[in-house]
Amino acid sequence: MTVDRDNPNILLIMADQMTVNAMSIYGNRVAKMPNLERLASESVVFDNAYCASPLCAPARFSLLTGKESVKIDAFDNASEFPAATPTLVHHLRSSGYWTALCGKMHFVGPDQLHGFNERLTTDVYPASYAWVPHWDKGASYITSGVTCASILEAAPCIRSMQMDYDDEVEYRGVQKLFDVVRSESQRPFFLTVSFTHPHHPFTISHDYWDRYSVDEIDAPSVEPIAFEELDYHSRGLYFAHGRHLHDVTEAHVRNARHAYYGMLSYVDDKIGHLLDVLDETGLSKDTMVIFTSDHGEMLGERGMWHKHNFFEPSVRVPLTMRLPGRIPPSRVSDPVSHIDLAPTLLDFVGNADTNSEMDGVSLRPAIEGEALEHEVVADYLAIGPCVPCRMIRKGNYKYLYTHGHDEQLFDLDDDPRETKNLADDSACQAVKQELKRALFARWNPEHVDGRVKASQRRRIAINRTPGDPPTWDFVYRKGDETRFVRGRDVDETKGKYRLPVIASIAPNRPPLTETQIDLAMKTGKLP
Repeated sequence: MTVDRDNPNILLIMADQMTVNAMSIYGNRVAKMPNLERLASESVVFDNAYCASPLCAPARFSLLTGKESVKIDAFDNASEFPAATPTLVHHLRSSGYWTALCGKMHFVGPDQLHGFNERLTTDVYPASYAWVPHWDKGASYITSGVTCASILEAAPCIRSMQMDYDDEVEYRGVQKLFDVVRSESQRPFFLTVSFTHPHHPFTISHDYWDRYSVDEIDAPSVEPIAFEELDYHSRGLYFAHGRHLHDVTEAHVRNARHAYYGMLSYVDDKIGHLLDVLDETGLSKDTMVIFTSDHGEMLGERGMWHKHNFFEPSVRVPLTMRLPGRIPPSRVSDPVSHIDLAPTLLDFVGNADTNSEMDGVSLRPAIEGEALEHEVVADYLAIGPCVPCRMIRKGNYKYLYTHGHDEQLFDLDDDPRETKNLADDSACQAVKQELKRALFARWNPEHVDGRVKASQRRRIAINRTPGDPPTWDFVYRKGDETRFVRGRDVDETKGKYRLPVIASIAPNRPPLTETQIDLAMKTGKLP
């Protein structure tokens, strides 16, 4: 197909829970990701890109709308994505684009398109209120699928539910590219191909596991931090992730990281397939290719796993953009955010007037070599600390605020592993106050706290209604209503579909009562 127009096709490739700390394009020497390295060598690579919230659904909603997650009530993984909020996709369609979503996007609520002309697969997770946090219950309340069990169960497999899903996403995404080439339409396309790997559980088939020897697997760069030394946010996650219930050994950590590297190579092969199809069909020269992840993964750093926090492995994300002839390969070190992606793309397609409703800014000046004076913020409003939490980064400093509790300030140039909290350092008070003023200028934690709790109570009340709770899972083909993870327990479901079948590992430590956990949160001391 010959494309005779100025606006490029756009292929957005997304991974899930991919941390920059484990990626070769950001300096990791273990990961084997040649296809992403090839893409990065032809792209602008953002070295300090951040998600708007270190949690799947809020991060994705913000990416698509260009809005801070708190402004669209995207609090957690059971927050409804408001249908009345325009997305990047709506604006691209207004600019003449045909749009399709292939893979995971975690839409919750009756609108399962949010501007896309079509979806090519169902989602892997529920579109219901199944996973509502409960701040009234405190840090002891654990939602589905975030325990430490997946770390203890890390091992190679024959097949997993996630592989079932991502192989289908790859096939349908590639097939759609072929269909575009066969089409007589001259409309540019916006195709999102979104994989669920390398999200836990930590397992991958033997062929990917075997790409790495045991001796190659590196250890976390920051050792586990004693509970008594944890900040309040991290204490909340200690309980919400069930770390008080399991002993995690060095062997467990090594196996989980081994599986994670294998999953990175698995995703990399899929990226390579998509890039090869673009090359073979002649689409490459007219197609902008963007790669990112919704958020990161702690992967054992500080003894922590999953996401849900503002430390770099969790909140920092990969971001690359390639457009032959228009975007020269380069590296951008200025801090940027996912909410900047939508205004950037609209700038490139000549629809910048719609950016006024977005919180993000166009990154086109930075792509073209100009310095970007930019503050980046992120919110966290889900399990663990059970209070509003916000982060702001400007220049080399990052300030973390946990409402009613401790502050943290890091100089990322001097301390990239975030081991030296400068919040009480007399030499850094001017910097801290400047960042605090900027953080509170457009954010009221008391107001946010009330909104979050009210939203949780409404959704919990609906979930308690007798009979089947409401669900809006997108059905692409017969049986999708029960395929993959719906309202069921995540660990149990993924274990059931893993070959060989894995039974959930029971805790090997005695449980703590809500009273004991509440006291530990207040005092910083375990019973």
